[in-house]
Amino acid sequence: MPQPLKSKPLVVVTRKLPEAVETRMMELFDVRLNADDHPFTAEELASAIKTADVLVPNLTDTIDAGLLAQAGPKFKLIANFGNGVDHIDVAAAHKRGISVTNTPDVLTEDTADMAMALIVAVPRRIVEGARMIREGRFKGWSPTHMLGHRLWGKRLGIIGMGRIGTAVARRARGFGMAVHYHNRRRLHPDIEAEVEATYWESLDQMLARVDVISIHCPHTPATFHLLTERRLKLLKPTAYIVNTARGEVLDEKALIEMLENKQLAGAGLDVFEHDPAVNPKLLGMDNVVLLPHMGSATFESRVNMGEKVIINIRAYTDGHALPDRVLPTQG
Repeated sequence: MPQPLKSKPLVVVTRKLPEAVETRMMELFDVRLNADDHPFTAEELASAIKTADVLVPNLTDTIDAGLLAQAGPKFKLIANFGNGVDHIDVAAAHKRGISVTNTPDVLTEDTADMAMALIVAVPRRIVEGARMIREGRFKGWSPTHMLGHRLWGKRLGIIGMGRIGTAVARRARGFGMAVHYHNRRRLHPDIEAEVEATYWESLDQMLARVDVISIHCPHTPATFHLLTERRLKLLKPTAYIVNTARGEVLDEKALIEMLENKQLAGAGLDVFEHDPAVNPKLLGMDNVVLLPHMGSATFESRVNMGEKVIINIRAYTDGHALPDRVLPTQG
């Protein structure tokens, strides 16, 4: 159990946060804000952890073992502004007695909304149609104009059936899709029954049978290029793939080659393997919808994330157990 601090902790925030969150932080802590929202350099991160008690980073900050080796004696908490912690070496932090927290649960519905939006947008060619209007190429309706594919009756394969994957499954059922999923562990029978989901222990077997794939697993060493070229080739040529999780889970080069060769029908990507860089080949494809990592980008989620960060810092300050502590993965 951490000991309570006798004074306000020095908290360094690496990016600009919603005004309400920053104001509340200023009331509670000794805070150094990022007024111009520039991404911290490695030197700025090192300077921060040498002097601060708490760092509030985000997914654009790399907190590796080399950086953590420079931590000052006061530095005891990384209160991550975000759910994913693949940019933080949690094991190295743990060894140094530095706790890591995240902001779970608050991104679920917003990310699921975005995934479902892409699941609708790609087969129905929504972005392609909107571009046609803006470019003045629409000449009037005809029976064969801008034909896409309906969702009703199609099979959705969800990779990673955690909170977000399950929320997507609920939405997909409303669109008349049959839900299939692959997960490290099978869901509780009650949840499986609620969304009428079919479990596949074998990812390969599921991929060959579904019409749309939606990725919702974290990026870990075990999930890097989980969807390899071999696995992508198991999909039907009429299948679509949607990724609102992490770009590294998908072999982007193989995906592009399959889209170019008409071995896949289309893709909806909110994340990229070399984020924020986008492969130029993707930019020229009409059957691909590209978004700038905005799956959780709502006012509500950002404020909720900030509230989670504040709760974790206050727990640390008061010497209480951290409600959203992240521990190193085993094995």
